[in-house]
Amino acid sequence: MTTAKGETTISVFAKDCLSRQVLLDVTGRWGILVLSALYERECRFNVLRRRIEGISEKMLSQTLFTLRRDGLVNRHVEATIPPKVTYSLSPLGTAVAKRAVELVALLETQADEFERAWAAFEE
Repeated sequence: MTTAKGETTISVFAKDCLSRQVLLDVTGRWGILVLSALYERECRFNVLRRRIEGISEKMLSQTLFTLRRDGLVNRHVEATIPPKVTYSLSPLGTAVAKRAVELVALLETQADEFERAWAAFEE
């Protein structure tokens, strides 16, 4: 986003800010799970698909493509027959995934609290 003075402003609250799009990619339905799985270890496609229950091949492929475009995920192809493709986090991806994993851990430890909140909401 450019101000009236021609300066670039970086803010996820600005509709045209690239950081906003990356935030949406990371926090979308599958992005945070892919990053969290790759934070544990680099993986091949089918290992990731089995690790993230409920994700389709199509959605995993699209999510990996998007996270690669954002510079968060690396794709390494070994010239074997058939080719062996491995996904890993870039240094930037590792920094983002570290925070994602912290959020996931917080949410997992608060599962009982969420259950109580849902029950109270339904009353």
